[in-house]
Amino acid sequence: MTNAPATLGRPPFDLSAEFSRFRQNWPDKLHFAAHSHHFWPDATREAHLCAWDDAARLVDGKWQEVLGPVWQKVAQGVAKHLNLPGIEGLVPANNTHEFVNRLLSCLPSERKPRILTSDAEFHSFRRQIERLAEDGLIELTVVPAEPFADLTERLVVAAKQGSGPDLVFVSQVHFNSGYALTDLETLVDGVSAPGRLVVIDGYHGFLARPTDLSAIADKAFYIAGGYKYAMSGEGACFMHCPPGFAMRPRDTGWYASFGALAGPQDSIGYAENGWRFMGATFDPSGLYRMGAMFGWLDAKGLDAAAIHAHAHALQEIVMAGLAQRPCGVLAPENLVVPLSEPARGNFLTFRHADAALWHEKLKQAGITVDLRGDRLRLGFGLYQNAADAETLLKRLAELA
Repeated sequence: MTNAPATLGRPPFDLSAEFSRFRQNWPDKLHFAAHSHHFWPDATREAHLCAWDDAARLVDGKWQEVLGPVWQKVAQGVAKHLNLPGIEGLVPANNTHEFVNRLLSCLPSERKPRILTSDAEFHSFRRQIERLAEDGLIELTVVPAEPFADLTERLVVAAKQGSGPDLVFVSQVHFNSGYALTDLETLVDGVSAPGRLVVIDGYHGFLARPTDLSAIADKAFYIAGGYKYAMSGEGACFMHCPPGFAMRPRDTGWYASFGALAGPQDSIGYAENGWRFMGATFDPSGLYRMGAMFGWLDAKGLDAAAIHAHAHALQEIVMAGLAQRPCGVLAPENLVVPLSEPARGNFLTFRHADAALWHEKLKQAGITVDLRGDRLRLGFGLYQNAADAETLLKRLAELA
């Protein structure tokens, strides 16, 4: 099934039955928010129960299972789908905000740290750095994401100005538009410098677009998780950490000392691999679900390219219908990233002053999308099929 081509704008396969437990709770509603709250495949339910059973069976001993076989399966799946050279640089957390704060805690303390980013970053990063900037604790440079075509070039130029940033943080796919930075190697090479932390927020890219980190694994951090396209729910996030960068985060938990076998006994020890960014006790059930999700993908022969093709085929069905009969703000001319642009993720963003009004209208019609300011987002995933896209168009026609 891997890389199966779409034909005449039709999805190459139909896996909606594999999400029966989620879908059965939405018999009369349409859920097009795969970019935000993705349904979980049925295969993850047994894994979720297994987390409970392991806790009952092993009690304190469950951590040998969680940090051993359970995490190994997740890490190997992540490494496979990102083409990483190994799993040593990977570390789990319950949310990406933990990683953001630990990375920030690695920045210089003798002066104000300098941070470079775009204006299209998700709240887990944006809100935190804006709060720090509000108190004058950091020097913040924000590069406008639009126009998209030369964003990489403008970030590289900004990184070379003055003394340069200590941290560069950029999303692979922008949460508020769907635009994708497709050449991460050029971006990372352009903004890298000795000791500088380069961080890619891959939450809207992981398992949504084919991603190969092999050429930049030694110089860039990559953060993502299971809530969206990885179909595993909350509590299953991870970060890839390049060797030699940010070895002693100040925001640290006792798990970060696992593997710190060398060094003076009176110092605060850290693991030398990705585990140096580990926190403390956490809810491991998300890792069980993510491991099951990877097993399910393998059994189906699916990779990010196939998932991406499926989502784009559904997008083509919907946009072909909206081109014939627009529905309020859902019209081709309101797309932030048009269908003609291949550098986009697995959701469509419509920008209009009446977005909030139409968000409520769609909700009343049993259509779930989401709202970000003046933007409506429609997300597409494996739990949807062509019939869902056509039903969406019929229901929109009734509102038009």
